[in-house]
Amino acid sequence: MNLPKKVVLCEVGPRDGLQNESRILGVEEKVKLINLITESGFKVIEVGSFMHPKAVPQMASTDEVFKRINKKDGVEYRALIANMKGLERAVDCGCRKVKLNVSASKSHNLANLNRTPEESVAGFKDTVQAAVSSNIEISGSISMPFGSPWEHEIPVDDVKKIVQSYIDAGITEISLSDASGMAVPNQVYSMCTEMQRIFPQVKWILHFHNTRGLGVANIVAGMQAGITWFDTSFAGVGGCPFVPGAAGNVSTEDVIHMLDEMNIETGIELDKTIEISKMLVSMLDHSTDSYILRAGKSKDLILELPTGQKK
Repeated sequence: MNLPKKVVLCEVGPRDGLQNESRILGVEEKVKLINLITESGFKVIEVGSFMHPKAVPQMASTDEVFKRINKKDGVEYRALIANMKGLERAVDCGCRKVKLNVSASKSHNLANLNRTPEESVAGFKDTVQAAVSSNIEISGSISMPFGSPWEHEIPVDDVKKIVQSYIDAGITEISLSDASGMAVPNQVYSMCTEMQRIFPQVKWILHFHNTRGLGVANIVAGMQAGITWFDTSFAGVGGCPFVPGAAGNVSTEDVIHMLDEMNIETGIELDKTIEISKMLVSMLDHSTDSYILRAGKSKDLILELPTGQKK
């Protein structure tokens, strides 16, 4: 297998995980979780989003959270924005990295951002220019490039057009986000190989939901295609509120456990991430789709050999 020696994981639970929860965590709870995430070794953390509070009430406190977290040098703390207003909020609270989003599915983009993909793309350049003038880094993401519950198949050419729009706007860090959970490994490998061939100047990030249990398998396919940056969510929480039956994101501890067992370096302490996820589950007061929280680490399985059958 053609696998990297090292990968970078971004913890997106504070944003993409918590935005789909019925219980809204308080500022202190969020700050505590993010500080612990920083201490566990993550170099990229998605703190929240600057959306309208009525649209995403779970993220209404992102401004205050950014002001109060213990920021560590060398760690990227980013947030999702939808428009210029979101960028202004980022500037005001000290956020130094923001991410734009457009969906490869027209139906999903309308549901999520109330704009067609073309309308979203048209607003990229002004936002990028404003970010650059404010000394804020900016990246882009594409939701549902692997499939949509409305159109089902998304033509690869449609995805390429969005990528080119990002590049034209001055953005060369792009994540492919399987919000619908429809991606399969051979498709991931094929698309990632093709995208890297056509757009070698782009830094690619992969974001998988575990809706149908394929999140970890898709990460392996991405690694084989040469991708080394991935998003994960603590305890596997999350899911897209606009996708019917959407489950959570791929679990942080599941991915780190797999990578540790494969001797692929992350720089993140697995035991600490497990404790963070246990804390989160307690805060949310419900179980999650994390295999490691249920079964524990493979290395913890030390059993005595059976001495014989009972008669």
